Amino acid sequence: MALNMTSRNVVKKVLAVETAEGAGALVRRSIGSASLRNLTPFLLLDHFHVSQGAGFPDHPHRGQATVTYMLEGSSRHEDSAGHSGTIETGGVQWMCAGKGIIHAEMPVHGKNVPEPRGLQLWVDLPKNVKMTEPSYQELDPEAIPVAYPEGKDGNISIKVISGKSHGVESPVRPLGGCWYFHVMMKNGATMFQDIPAGWTAFVYILKGAVSVGENGPVNDAFHTLVLSNENGETGVQLTAATDDTSFVVIAGEPLDQTVFQYGPFVMTNQEEIQRTLMDYRTGRNGFEKAHTWKSKIGNM
Repeated sequence: MALNMTSRNVVKKVLAVETAEGAGALVRRSIGSASLRNLTPFLLLDHFHVSQGAGFPDHPHRGQATVTYMLEGSSRHEDSAGHSGTIETGGVQWMCAGKGIIHAEMPVHGKNVPEPRGLQLWVDLPKNVKMTEPSYQELDPEAIPVAYPEGKDGNISIKVISGKSHGVESPVRPLGGCWYFHVMMKNGATMFQDIPAGWTAFVYILKGAVSVGENGPVNDAFHTLVLSNENGETGVQLTAATDDTSFVVIAGEPLDQTVFQYGPFVMTNQEEIQRTLMDYRTGRNGFEKAHTWKSKIGNM
């Protein structure tokens, strides 16, 4: 390995156990669980499966970005600012909640339609932009650029949802640094992904098995692998241990701020949370439609 390619290694491994969430939703949660509560800037990672009749009707957010990436099926969304649409299989929605928004996320079900499965990642916003206006960045499947480290006929493909990989860059521009890649590999294939120095990084295995670093052990599906963050480590070496291996690599710039969370509200201290609750109750500062708006998709 070249001198400028020094791999991070696994420092913590967490199995995301499937549990029921609400009526009809099954969720594998790693980040945000008792086993992995703090991983700045990341607040939550859910690998979800939503069956018929379930969904996530009208609910508020403030202070974070939510990133929804559909692996199978599709999901509709609608919000209090008049924005609506559908995230198709392989598409992504990067929603910056900013100072406040109310929205609904309702998976699409139907005959001969795969049940919706995907990932939802919550990313903390830097304190100075928590009260910014809400915004969306959405990419249909065909708009997400793909990197092929070995060429298009090779054993590796990388969907570049945000950030840069092997000369390919995503058009998504998050508030705060965050890189997000969906990697698909065949057995024995090896790649090295650069990661900015000092950033927090992890791997979540969707299927198959992966080893990390030069001689790391094999890790199976549904594990979140937190990576080391030492001086001189320039990225991560990843090797597929089975055919049809699929995983995400996600990295973010850590935030030097306290996380004070109350459900879907993420601020930096108790006073800000109390102010948020008051804003929500009184319908102001981003929550003007809190008591008058109702989504069509969440109330069908």
